[in-house]
Amino acid sequence: MTVTAWVATIVFAATYVLIATEKIHRVKAALGGAAIMLLVHATAAGSAFFSQESGVDWNVVFLLLGMMVIVGVLRQTGVFEYLAIWAAKRARGRPFRLMVLLLVITALASALLDNVTTVLLIAPVTFLVCERLALPVAPFLIAEAMASNIGGTATLVGDPPNIIIASRAGLTFNDFLVHLAPLVIVLTAVFIGLCRVLFRSAFRYDPERAAEIMQLDEKAAIEDRVMLVQSLSVLGVVIAAFVLHPVLHYEPSVVALLGAGLLVLVTKITTDEALREVEWPTLVFFAGLFVMVGALVETGVIAQVSQAAAEATAGRPGVTAMVLLWASAGLSAIVDNIPYVATMSPIVADLAQHVPGDHNVLWWALALGADLGGNATAVGASANVVILGIAERNGARISFWEFTKYGLVVTVVTVALATPYLWLRYLL
Repeated sequence: MTVTAWVATIVFAATYVLIATEKIHRVKAALGGAAIMLLVHATAAGSAFFSQESGVDWNVVFLLLGMMVIVGVLRQTGVFEYLAIWAAKRARGRPFRLMVLLLVITALASALLDNVTTVLLIAPVTFLVCERLALPVAPFLIAEAMASNIGGTATLVGDPPNIIIASRAGLTFNDFLVHLAPLVIVLTAVFIGLCRVLFRSAFRYDPERAAEIMQLDEKAAIEDRVMLVQSLSVLGVVIAAFVLHPVLHYEPSVVALLGAGLLVLVTKITTDEALREVEWPTLVFFAGLFVMVGALVETGVIAQVSQAAAEATAGRPGVTAMVLLWASAGLSAIVDNIPYVATMSPIVADLAQHVPGDHNVLWWALALGADLGGNATAVGASANVVILGIAERNGARISFWEFTKYGLVVTVVTVALATPYLWLRYLL
């Protein structure tokens, strides 16, 4: 590697350590790391801000921005309070039943929307219901982020890496549904069982709180019915556009921004009120992270590591798929699965041409590894970062290691289950 490549590697590693140890705020660390990458010419402005391969993924940034505005408007209608009471009553105040209900909803919604949008919608409900039942909110938020990553694996629109893979490989919405959805159903069930063990200390049942919840009327929580109808109508159109992405060919970011603009236009909310709900630190953190990872791409660090692994398994599709699955899970946990998949896609496309039989097995290995590996750390997937940002803003800070100690267990178990599935379905 060149001197610049080594410098970029050191800067990225040092920044990651700062984020992991929380010596300084993660936004400061990401911005500082990005600034140094630009300073040492590991990347340039043209690449950092305009390159699709190694720059800031503006589709992710503006998808988040648009959905944050929509969620901010919905919050003022009282619908999240309504859903919180409804969920708590259906669970009869039992914490584990409540978590199961929220996780199933999260996983299903992530398959139809995308995992980032889902956690933006489910997090406010979680805060309210945990407050009502005097439950610690962190375990519920962590579990929901992981459920969104698992559920999003099932479809083309469920997880941003899948969109990149589909574009490169020419795969359709139905391809993802047929090949990955059966596994995701099993993984979701196993994950729920894991949560019963991992978060057992959080399931403190309070009979008095539960009784109070059962006496509440969720309909009384709605504060503005007109705005609620307007907001749900716009959200419905946005969701439909997400699902019809293969037909309409509008990027999710464009759909989210159009929906946000329309909602601000038709409701009585002001632009100041709408923008007040945006998690600006989260968006800035993403921008810094993308610039740093882009520098590793520009200097050839990621390509060299990935190419070495590919060459070591050339001509052996079974071994190649397994290495790709586990390597993707590990690397996605470190560099965020979106830029990782963007970097690996050209390599997998080239490798797939030389693999006998069903070469799509490599694409499924990349998708499963990146999507499930995103659960391993707090910065492995966009949904994780968003959850941490929302928690911090609402006074329930989740540390890097608090998330990661659970994420590593979930990732190892789910990827281990995906291994025989991949092998049996495509390689035997």
